[in-house]
Amino acid sequence: MEWSDRGYILATRKHGENALIVSALTETRGRQAGLVRGGAGRRKRGGLQVGNLVALNWRGRLPEHLGTLTTEVLEAPASSLLDRPDGLAALAAACAVAEALLPEGEEHPAIFHGLAGLMTVLDDPDVGSAYVKWEVGVLGELGFGLDLSACAATGETENLAYVSPKTGRAVSAEAGRPYHGRLLALPAFLLGAGAAKTPAEVVDGLRLTGYFLESHALDGRAGRLAARDRLVERFQAKK
Repeated sequence: MEWSDRGYILATRKHGENALIVSALTETRGRQAGLVRGGAGRRKRGGLQVGNLVALNWRGRLPEHLGTLTTEVLEAPASSLLDRPDGLAALAAACAVAEALLPEGEEHPAIFHGLAGLMTVLDDPDVGSAYVKWEVGVLGELGFGLDLSACAATGETENLAYVSPKTGRAVSAEAGRPYHGRLLALPAFLLGAGAAKTPAEVVDGLRLTGYFLESHALDGRAGRLAARDRLVERFQAKK
């Protein structure tokens, strides 16, 4: 078996003395893993950083085996973000989310292209808003889409302020007022094409998507999202 594709490196872990097992989100084959011989060495290590877009060539005896990978760097976004800590944090968080959520070998080209779009705005001041919208898209692609089109209780499309944690549907300010403590805040930037006006709105967005990531998509297994937790902490510190 042999295939070639391009993909974003999501995670690496050392294998043996000098090799790395590399997990990547490919364009046409979903999340895939392979062994890069010498990957932990000085010559190859820099090209295998999380977030790098690489050309991949995989070889193995059977598709279910851990094959060997050879890689060639196409883009290295982290190298241009040394003075953009929010962008670096968003990059790390997105890769951690994709690594934790996506089953190996399940095709998700929409998530790949969404991640590619996110990579283009990592140096933008509104990267927090873009990141939250990417997570909303990931949830939708995995079957946990949020319905923010109208109030679940009244059907109105104006003054939407909350999301029901049970249904993922929007709730208006008036209908949700008696249940305020049990609902998730719906930041206004998720209702249109704009960006968050304050870091607090980004935090509300991260809490919203985080709830559904952890309770539904991850089935309560949130321990693998430490990088995402650090992104939340960055925006909480700005409030």
